[in-house]
Amino acid sequence: MLTGVDRVELAYLERFCAEPEPVFGVVRTPFGYLLLDQAGVAAFGEKLKGGQSWGAISLLSRLGGKRSNTVRQAESDLRRLCIARAQPKFLGAMIRRIGPCGFDYYNVGHSNLTKRMLGAVKGSGGKVHVLVHDVIPLDYPEFQRQGTVQAFREKMWNVKAHADCLIFNSKDTSQRALHYLENEENPAEEIVAHLGTMIPAPDPTGLPADLPPKTPYFVVVGTIEPRKNHGFLLDVWNDLGPDAPPLLICGSRGWNNDEVFARLDARPAQSPIREVPNLDDAALAYLVQNSAGMLFPSVAEGFGLPPVEALSLGARVLCNDLPVLHEFLGEKAVYASVNERYLWLDTITSWAKSPPTAQEIEPFSGPNWDDHFKTVLRLR
Repeated sequence: MLTGVDRVELAYLERFCAEPEPVFGVVRTPFGYLLLDQAGVAAFGEKLKGGQSWGAISLLSRLGGKRSNTVRQAESDLRRLCIARAQPKFLGAMIRRIGPCGFDYYNVGHSNLTKRMLGAVKGSGGKVHVLVHDVIPLDYPEFQRQGTVQAFREKMWNVKAHADCLIFNSKDTSQRALHYLENEENPAEEIVAHLGTMIPAPDPTGLPADLPPKTPYFVVVGTIEPRKNHGFLLDVWNDLGPDAPPLLICGSRGWNNDEVFARLDARPAQSPIREVPNLDDAALAYLVQNSAGMLFPSVAEGFGLPPVEALSLGARVLCNDLPVLHEFLGEKAVYASVNERYLWLDTITSWAKSPPTAQEIEPFSGPNWDDHFKTVLRLR
């Protein structure tokens, strides 16, 4: 299942490969940097989408620390697809020797925002564009894995020092991030471009045989980590008692959430709460589309793709009352602060008794990628 950032990176990859200008991709590996031309970037994109299978793991990729076989396969394929390689100290020379003169570098995934990478681009005559998804690690350090806050802070320092253009996925992210990123000596262009959505065709083929439940059920989508606030839903379901409807937690276990993990592990065999990790996108879309409602009690978001996608699929959405969600969802969602648990209890009880009918579902048209790229690419 692709994460929200994964989906954004794939959308950019597909768009740039469809542009008439030449496209190159730079990949950092444990053994240095790889440069891909347009054919290599497009081929790797097909592998990411499942259109082509991953190849064999190369001897070099068997080294380099603890990594999954999928990562090793991907790295091996990238090495086979690349047109040039460079040790870290020669990154700039590789870009200057092979890359086009006067180019635009886009970093849209919060990875490789290093002084070396951004400095090499600027030193080679490139213009640096960075998409800032959020600054949650700085605003809410208590939700982060140990050691990640300082690493993220350093990324933002590098962005502040090198970026020519800052792309924000929401007005809310822009307002929060500029506190950390404003550079009075060398100000960057600032634009807000709402992310588009890629809605898969719902398909139950990838679901376990006993899903979806035969009675009205609810879903929550996202990694089980503190910011997503699954503990709040466990409290709500405890209050609902023995007649609580099924709750499907669609996401893998994350970090810093031992108490929630312990509560999930202690569920009785007949609990209405069930973890359903690792679904493919089509199966997840089917569950969401046919649910009594999608629940989104997250306490902080940069954008919030799950509720946008749920509304696009025709599902009802009950979410925490966050300003950024109002920015995209408007009046189509139901908002209730997680400080007012009784509102969640009342809404869930009501929705469980009256699942939506096709006549009641209002069409929702969320942000789209065409508008996003019209906004982003006009500055090139």
